[in-house]
Amino acid sequence: MPSKFFTVVGFSFLIAACSKSSTTTSTTTASNPSSAMVPDVYKKIYGASSVTSDGTFITIKSVGLPDHKSSYYATTNALYDNFTGTTFGGYNFVKNPNSIVEKAYVFKIPVDPKMASTHAPTALGAIGVSLNGVPFFNQYAGPSQPLTGEVVSFDRYWGHPAPTGQYHYHVEPLYLTTVKVTKSSLLGFLLDGFPVYGPEENGVAIDNSKLDSFHGHTSATMDYPNGIYHYHITATDPYINGQGYYGTPGTISQ
Repeated sequence: MPSKFFTVVGFSFLIAACSKSSTTTSTTTASNPSSAMVPDVYKKIYGASSVTSDGTFITIKSVGLPDHKSSYYATTNALYDNFTGTTFGGYNFVKNPNSIVEKAYVFKIPVDPKMASTHAPTALGAIGVSLNGVPFFNQYAGPSQPLTGEVVSFDRYWGHPAPTGQYHYHVEPLYLTTVKVTKSSLLGFLLDGFPVYGPEENGVAIDNSKLDSFHGHTSATMDYPNGIYHYHITATDPYINGQGYYGTPGTISQ
């Protein structure tokens, strides 16, 4: 390879390392020399074991374990919570029979998301990833089954595990919005690459009437000052996502 290439790459790295206003971060390593630059916004996914990019997709790896207390951890786990209070919707908590199991998620989402010409519906299972690496699920407990019968099993922080041990959020991830960030903050991304924000915008509550049928809208945010389409989590159905993905979804494996 010509020596000029190495000179240019080396100079670019020096500039990126010294600039405090850089908007991207490199994931290039000795074992992964061709990684593209990853936008800094993805560094907010603090629960990821790795975040890389090939220039077309962002690849986010996570084990999916919540970093907060839960009644679904083993009693020997330091994060086990003997919760007996009320959960989402004011229901008395009723524990489901499942337990949290570590996974090996690989979320692959578009680095430059676009509105899709045909909007794909969300499937049961993971539809996106939150800041702590826990998946978002859609508004159904099963095929066309509302969450009504499941909300009683949401733990203190409004998540619970599936029969296969996948801990997940169908609704507002309360630990994130009340402990780690705020109700106006970025909370993660759906598989189509569009960001998910909390139930407020600039401190003002967002309800479904302010959102489109996919449960989002376009406006400037702290992370995207020039504006971007984004989803909002609200307190009422469909909670995170409406009629499907606004953009074209990437993939999820585990």
